[in-house]
Amino acid sequence: MSSRLGELLVKRGLITKDQLEQAVHRAEEETAALCTLMVKEGMLSDADLTAFLQREYRLPLVDPAVMDVPSEIARLVPPTIAIRHHLVPISLAGSTLTLAMSDPSNLGAINEVKFLTGYDIKVAVSTTTSVTQAIQDFYDQGSDYQEVLAEVEGNDVELVAEEEELDVRELARSTEDAPVVRLVNAILTSAIKRHASDVHLEPFEKMFRVRFRVDGVLEEIMKPPLKLKNAITSRLKVMASLDIAERRLPQDGRIKLKFGPGQDMDFRVSVLPTIFGEKIVLRLLDKANLQLDMTKLGFDEEALKEFQESIYKPYGMVLVTGPTGSGKTTTLYSALAELNKITSNISTAEDPVEYNLVGINQIQINEDIGLNFANALRSFLRQDPDIIMVGEIRDFETAEIAIKAALTGHLVLSTLHTNDAPSTINRMLNMGVEPFLVASSVNLVLAQRLARLICDVCKEPAEIPMQALVELGMSREEASSAKCSRGTGCSNCGGSGYRGRVALYEVMPVSEEIREIILNGGSSTDIKNKAIELGMLTLRTAGLMKMAESKTTMEEILRVTMAD
Repeated sequence: MSSRLGELLVKRGLITKDQLEQAVHRAEEETAALCTLMVKEGMLSDADLTAFLQREYRLPLVDPAVMDVPSEIARLVPPTIAIRHHLVPISLAGSTLTLAMSDPSNLGAINEVKFLTGYDIKVAVSTTTSVTQAIQDFYDQGSDYQEVLAEVEGNDVELVAEEEELDVRELARSTEDAPVVRLVNAILTSAIKRHASDVHLEPFEKMFRVRFRVDGVLEEIMKPPLKLKNAITSRLKVMASLDIAERRLPQDGRIKLKFGPGQDMDFRVSVLPTIFGEKIVLRLLDKANLQLDMTKLGFDEEALKEFQESIYKPYGMVLVTGPTGSGKTTTLYSALAELNKITSNISTAEDPVEYNLVGINQIQINEDIGLNFANALRSFLRQDPDIIMVGEIRDFETAEIAIKAALTGHLVLSTLHTNDAPSTINRMLNMGVEPFLVASSVNLVLAQRLARLICDVCKEPAEIPMQALVELGMSREEASSAKCSRGTGCSNCGGSGYRGRVALYEVMPVSEEIREIILNGGSSTDIKNKAIELGMLTLRTAGLMKMAESKTTMEEILRVTMAD
């Protein structure tokens, strides 16, 4: 985005001057297009930016991601120029080349393309999302599996039969074969392009399957030839610095890939022996997309206020609960980022450490050498801490030390695996913690889930019978005013109708009334009823609110939440 366009956005009140300065600074650091960065950071929406550009410049709106652009036209603009200026060529008529741009005020980019190509330039406006997708489609050939697979349909890579003793030297050589290296690189780059959170490589008796988890849902991507199973597995183990000769025991490692200036990606690698070979799961840890701004996580106003009040208390415990992959780590990291001041000593014990946070002392748990959560916590208490984060409370010993820390002047943040906020209290009691310790130490419990967002590009109104909404948990008044939508499926969302996710929160402050119920041995149902009476929104209610705001669908709410 040019400074001229930035100034216009400030002048029209779409962004503030501080936001512009912040975005300019970030764009310089990350060598990213300013318009893309502002949309990504949530300073303004893609739709608002595009509508503004149409009004201001009176240019046509196009969607290059769904256009069939001949490769000879796409090649007229080098990929480095397209990425730097966030533009793509879409048509050539005579001596005029038409560009789709997310920032049509960037005269420097237009002149550069004109000089390089020798054509007159005509400009059309497009959303940053669409231009990003088109750039990937036009220029990024790294994930074209079919081309790679075509090369290995013959006998490029010979592997030892399952019954034979594996020759480690032969296996090591096979990991360096060009088709295997290219195929593994294609899988990893495609996972990044598709915004996958996990990659599953699964061996079975008669097939080898690759699946991606995108927005919380697994989808099959490809089935490489079965004969490549050991070579692909070994290649990933080599990249993760694991032992390729050890095929009987689970192994964990890490892969770090660099894709350009300021663009790197960490993959957490888990290898598990199964009866038909080693299954590998890679967790993508994208630092660039880590959202540490608490106001953008999806909290409603009152819930955010309660959560912030609890983490700013000088001592006590704040617990975040939910299943694996529900965003607990992101919520905790966003809390730590807000608390990370020069005046505070913050220590964390994590298994594993997913992201490095500057200014925070992070410890990697290692059970093999006796460094567990309980031992790490004991050491923290001798390090003059102000704030402690424990990755997970798994047993009585960890819970007991964490509670003692919370009662002796420290703020303790941690996670548990429970279905909702009220049942967390009973989970701690079941571990053997005394009710009076739980009642006096816990400040707040937060339960969360992640629901898929409806794709902005193919979103359309959806008619849902009022009775269905009432059965879900809405009142008749709420159901009559709800504006529900659905995604029809397009290239932007890969045909799923969803793109991105939003968090649903159930925030339960431990008030005096709830403390009384805990001390009197009340059940989780008693606690839940009292919390709702005091204003707590359940996960189902939070989901219904997001559905009524056209952010997600009824199917998603049913998938990720339980009825109250």
